Amino acid sequence: MLRSTHGDRVPTLRGRVIPFPRPAPEPADDREFEEVLRVRDQAEALVVRSLFESHGIPVALRTHVAPSVHPFTVGDQGEVRILVPRPDLAKSRLLLGRIGPGPSVS
Repeated sequence: MLRSTHGDRVPTLRGRVIPFPRPAPEPADDREFEEVLRVRDQAEALVVRSLFESHGIPVALRTHVAPSVHPFTVGDQGEVRILVPRPDLAKSRLLLGRIGPGPSVS
């Protein structure tokens, strides 16, 4: 037991420390990855990442946009580079070829 500044006895609290979850590891080295595609925004990048990951291809997304409270970007400002490991480059291009181009905005 501890004593407070007033001389009272204070029970010692004992409990289990729950560790803070660690972030997912980043790819070891970007040089092991090749750019397979550039998309205009984060939403499109997440769809492509889901496609690749559902086929067992690890993905790294790179952008120069800082996280923001504003959910929009202007023009190519929000461009995202999609990177995959070199050995999976051909497989990822094949997957992109199967889905074809998206609708054109005119």
